Amino acid sequence: MTADGSNSELEDAHDEASGLRKIIHVDMDAFFASVEQRDNPELRGKPVAVGGSGGRGVVAAASYEARKFGVRSAMPSVTAKRLCPDLIFARHRFEAYKEASRQIRAIFEHHTPHVEPLSLDEAYLDVTEDRLGIGSATRIAELIRQEIKAKTQLTASAGVSYNKFLAKLASDQNKPDGLCVIRPGQGADFVAGLPIRRFHGVGPKAEEKMKRLGIETGADLAAKDIEFLRGNFGSFADYLYRAARGIDLRPVRAHRIRKSVGGERTFSEDISSGAQLRETLENIIDIVWERIENAKARGRTVTLKMKFTDFQIMTRAKSVTHWVEDKAEFGRLGRELLEEALPLPMPIRLMGLTLSNLDHGEEEDAPKTDDAQLSLL
Repeated sequence: MTADGSNSELEDAHDEASGLRKIIHVDMDAFFASVEQRDNPELRGKPVAVGGSGGRGVVAAASYEARKFGVRSAMPSVTAKRLCPDLIFARHRFEAYKEASRQIRAIFEHHTPHVEPLSLDEAYLDVTEDRLGIGSATRIAELIRQEIKAKTQLTASAGVSYNKFLAKLASDQNKPDGLCVIRPGQGADFVAGLPIRRFHGVGPKAEEKMKRLGIETGADLAAKDIEFLRGNFGSFADYLYRAARGIDLRPVRAHRIRKSVGGERTFSEDISSGAQLRETLENIIDIVWERIENAKARGRTVTLKMKFTDFQIMTRAKSVTHWVEDKAEFGRLGRELLEEALPLPMPIRLMGLTLSNLDHGEEEDAPKTDDAQLSLL
């Protein structure tokens, strides 16, 4: 029997017979902060923020103990300290996070070759056919969580369903250290009961607009026809229409030739100050360059992307005649793009950085990392 009281073997057999995929989304719990607490016993059980503690510092990640006080990523460190006077700041240790991520990735690949990493701490797995012949996606998710805890002393939450959208929703349902299964036939009902803010891509401003239009839950969204959604949300409408019905046809893509390698980060609160923007960009540079190195990618163009509070997107790019040589040059180009864009006309809710104009000679077997959401929590 599974955690929700159902028979996993019988239902997984039904999934296979009906041609449905078996998708798992694994999301580590407060990953950066949890690594710091694991490696420093004095931090365990205490509110911890990864990031700079100075006047221009920004929180990159917060432990669950800190989140109880309202501390969130992209929050100015001074604000976080005001909310939680006992907050302890830890500096980034990306090598430690990368090593833990490598261990976790090996556990995934022990069960399936179909792994689509989104960041150091998050991935989709297609286990429709698994390497060990277990057959039950729910059982595989349970084993993966057990193996991660045994080998890394870290906890992970997992969502199991028949598509990526639902699996990602499910992984967030019982955090931290939880498991949620959404079975065939349950997707639309599950989505109907969710607040609209739970939909990936719906931030505070979109939520505010939706509430003005009488949309507060998945059921409210599903009641709107596609013409209404397109009239109010433009190109975002098609995604919203499908999501409200629990539909997602995207496959798990373990291997593909990329047009770019990069990442973007959506903020819990819109930001506009130059200090916050610069600190956030430094975090993105660190993580995206790690992705570039893992992919063995070489490129000539660096692009900065920013999405404003009104959902308008601004992109700025710089190209060089040679391959971008190292992290220092990649970071310099990114910083130049940001400085040229300042001051911004309004706050932004998202920032991203990519390397493109790639040489594909060494990329055939590289995992997908381009344009993925940066998960720092």
